[in-house]
Amino acid sequence: MSFFKRIFLFVLVNLAIIAVLMTVTSIFGIEPYLQKSGLNLQSLAIYSAVIGFSGSLISLFLSKTIAKWTLGVQIIDSPKSSDEAKIVEIVGRVANQIGISTPEVGIYNSPEVNAFATGWSRNHSLVAVSSGLLDEMSDEEIEGVLAHEMAHVANGDMVTMTLIQGVVNTFVVFASRVAAFAIQKFFSKNDDDAVGGISYWLISILFEILFGILASLLVFWFSRHREFRADAGGAKFVGKAKMIAALQRLQRTADAIDPRGKSLATMKISDRSSIAKLFSTHPPLELRIQKLREAMIS
Repeated sequence: MSFFKRIFLFVLVNLAIIAVLMTVTSIFGIEPYLQKSGLNLQSLAIYSAVIGFSGSLISLFLSKTIAKWTLGVQIIDSPKSSDEAKIVEIVGRVANQIGISTPEVGIYNSPEVNAFATGWSRNHSLVAVSSGLLDEMSDEEIEGVLAHEMAHVANGDMVTMTLIQGVVNTFVVFASRVAAFAIQKFFSKNDDDAVGGISYWLISILFEILFGILASLLVFWFSRHREFRADAGGAKFVGKAKMIAALQRLQRTADAIDPRGKSLATMKISDRSSIAKLFSTHPPLELRIQKLREAMIS
């Protein structure tokens, strides 16, 4: 149930857009925060917010298109098999429960047991499953998986992710410019040396990478937190038993692929080390199953 897949695509497009925007502003000298006297922090804050939120918002609106293109998702306009009819029926039924427009439903060719949902709003979303999931899971398990993905849609997780990513982007751009300015001035021969140039740009990029890695911890924490909520939402839509069965099936599949539990691949069973857990987008499946069993689902 790959909220990770959505995060990966979202963050990748987000970073690409930010890189393009900053390259363009650098080439054309559109950096109002750079002054002879140093950095104008107010202008830098505005510039950082514009760049940061532009990247996250544009990637949000492109999320469905990018997902379809990168994974080769085939949208089901009219079901041509029992499997297609089944997933369309489940998604439509849960959408009616939530009171939202039925998302686009699609299948992509992959042996992995996986599914994801994306889109820029609850009423303009996409739910897709892998061919491997349809081959490996029972009807009840598939229902649990799709209910989990629909819970992500119902909770507006992609919109919330956009806001968080925008704040993170703003911090990264702002902090990297301040740090680059400090480093450049520290190594300047005199106080009259101009701010900017290729050295300033390269130092900024290095700090963006460093701060971006640190800031991503917040994004990963949010992802782990929302998985528990999506599990509970899925259980509310189709029943706790089906949701637990789906998680147990994923756990058995992951254990068969990687019995030592160190996989960082599609199944999202994170490595047992503390550092790996910080960079994991999903909590361990055994913990998700435990939390769901303990939850009071009405």
